[in-house]
Amino acid sequence: MMKTVLVLLAVICMTLSGSIGLAAPPKGEANALARRGTEAAKNGQWDDAIDDLRKATEMDHKYSPSLIAALLGRAANEASQQQFKEAANDYDEVVKFDSRNTTALEGRASMAMKLNDMNKAAAMYSELIKINPKEIRYLQYRAYIYELKGDLKNAMSDNDKILKLQKDNPDAVARKTRLETRLAQEAANGPQQSPPPGKP
Repeated sequence: MMKTVLVLLAVICMTLSGSIGLAAPPKGEANALARRGTEAAKNGQWDDAIDDLRKATEMDHKYSPSLIAALLGRAANEASQQQFKEAANDYDEVVKFDSRNTTALEGRASMAMKLNDMNKAAAMYSELIKINPKEIRYLQYRAYIYELKGDLKNAMSDNDKILKLQKDNPDAVARKTRLETRLAQEAANGPQQSPPPGKP
């Protein structure tokens, strides 16, 4: 997890530097706030960075990529410290700016799972699947969530999509066998309580 955070921090610093560099010529308070916010983000001072970048973005929307990068940085840092609600809030804010931001959607789905909000997690993976319907990872997580919730038909539907994309996927092959057994038991005896599936 720490390695992931460090990689994300490096990407964020490049994004922040690049977005300021691509901005219009330096002028006014918005630019000063954005530069100060960028420096704070580079130093991991997330609250100060986001405060300044939020103000800059309110004055000029061209700074929103820098704000988004800082929010993603703080969310990753919060998640690494198991501050799942705080990270979820930051990911939600990014999604308000950019509803197709896959980093934020994946992060939000992960936080929802950590917070045991499987409906929210499934909704986030549904958004990700709309953006990239052939991403096996998204289908695996949603299939796992559906199976966990006892929604076996939707779990099987996602699992079948995985197998069409990758017929030898070991997780999908194992899930198919498990789901077929559970569906047959339900057909014979009604819904059964089963142990939770393994991780996706």
